[in-house]
Amino acid sequence: MTLTELVRLTLQEDLGSGDVTTLATVDAHRRGHAKVVAKHPLVVCGQEAAAEVFRQLDARWSPRVEDGAPAQPGDVVGEVDGTLRALLMGERAALNFLMRLSGIATHTRSVVAAAPGLRVLDTRKTTPLHRALEKHAVRCGGAANHRFGLYDGVLIKDNHIVAAGGVGVAIRRARAHAHHLLKIECEVETLDELREALDAGADAILLDNMDDATLAEAVSITAGRALLEASGNMNAARLAGVARAGVDCVSMGGLIHQARWADLSMRITEAT
Repeated sequence: MTLTELVRLTLQEDLGSGDVTTLATVDAHRRGHAKVVAKHPLVVCGQEAAAEVFRQLDARWSPRVEDGAPAQPGDVVGEVDGTLRALLMGERAALNFLMRLSGIATHTRSVVAAAPGLRVLDTRKTTPLHRALEKHAVRCGGAANHRFGLYDGVLIKDNHIVAAGGVGVAIRRARAHAHHLLKIECEVETLDELREALDAGADAILLDNMDDATLAEAVSITAGRALLEASGNMNAARLAGVARAGVDCVSMGGLIHQARWADLSMRITEAT
């Protein structure tokens, strides 16, 4: 889904047949100016979405802090000019995008800071239809993206292994099906499964729900034969230990689903 379509549906959801409050209280000809202000320290994200909200309402959004940059309490994140009706009708939709995405970027920045040098990835645990925006927010926070969907990367999970009949057979079937440029990653839960995945020729192996000592042992067993990704029950407090274990990267669904919305507010500063 394109951003244009997503915003159109967002406005349709909120406005329905019309903003009864604004239409009743504000004359159509009146124009105004408003500012969106940060209420606590945050990493800004969502400028494109906010601009699209107001564009569809024939108002003009001007970003004042670019995506990925920090903002402090009181900083003006963006300004908007247009009819007062447009400003009022778009306020909540624009803020919802900005607050949600800035929250993800801010949370991600704090997680990444916990283990400098460790490559931190997101997952497919995203809000339906908001994946592109949320993965952009992760990048703004300083982490990297895992595969976008089921179509752009092979990742054999526990249920694939059960359905296929084992780690080795699942990897061999994936290898036979995939083109030569597509890497094969397989999730494992034990060191025995790790050895089986290595013997089957996996390019990358996801080490699921292993403690730091087991992760270190997995690194020793692998000896560089595959990329190792740690995942499962990951949080910022664990990352330093995970980094010391020597894995190549860590994936965390919590970058997105554990993020709290940032706090921003919009205030009309001129009305004519």
